[in-house]
Amino acid sequence: MYMVMLVLDDPDQLDDVLAVWENIGIRGATIMESTGIQRLRRKNVAMRYIFQTPEFIEEGHLTLFVIIESEQMVQDCLRATEQVVTDLDGPNTGVFAAWPLMLVRGVPPRSQGG
Repeated sequence: MYMVMLVLDDPDQLDDVLAVWENIGIRGATIMESTGIQRLRRKNVAMRYIFQTPEFIEEGHLTLFVIIESEQMVQDCLRATEQVVTDLDGPNTGVFAAWPLMLVRGVPPRSQGG
């Protein structure tokens, strides 16, 4: 099994990413709001202390985690993701990473509807 992490630069693309993932058989994901260090450093004033005005709208990412059964499915996931966000090597698209998992518990096999 593999862990896939996608840092999605444009949160408006979330529904489209989830739809293409579902089309290839991915049935679940954990989604967290996140921000990167570069965006954090650009801020001069803590956002919680100012009203949301156009020049001070906080920009963030969404980070998705999903456990996938095979390396082939990881490649399928990458291709599906790039259908939505375009080439991930381009600017302002996101970051996709995957790594093998040594132990997984609590995730039913796909054959059991998971």
